[in-house]
Amino acid sequence: MWEEFKKFAFKGNVIDLAVAVVIGGAFGKIVTSLVNDIITPLIGLLLGGINFSKLSFTVGAAVIKIGLFIQSTIDFFLIAFSIFLFVRFFNRFKRKEEKQPAAEVKADKKEELLVEIRDLLKKRT
Repeated sequence: MWEEFKKFAFKGNVIDLAVAVVIGGAFGKIVTSLVNDIITPLIGLLLGGINFSKLSFTVGAAVIKIGLFIQSTIDFFLIAFSIFLFVRFFNRFKRKEEKQPAAEVKADKKEELLVEIRDLLKKRT
């Protein structure tokens, strides 16, 4: 069981995933700060000085904090869009990488054909 766990835990994909989670957490904090400290105040300014972090209303004893919900929604869309762009860039890079080995294989086939032609010409003479 220990050997199986070591194979699983030390595979490149698992380590890559762990690194991605850590970087994603830090990236989430950056985006949250961007939204809370820059974007939302600018939107509030454009809408007549509304402070989204304090935007709320009460229903009975419950306090509905709609402003914080709006900030979280903007956070989500920015993070989702950023991840979309990253994955799109990564997939393009990966496709280019996959095309290069295919070109090398074709070169090998061409070389084999040229060798065959050369050998046939040698036999003729």
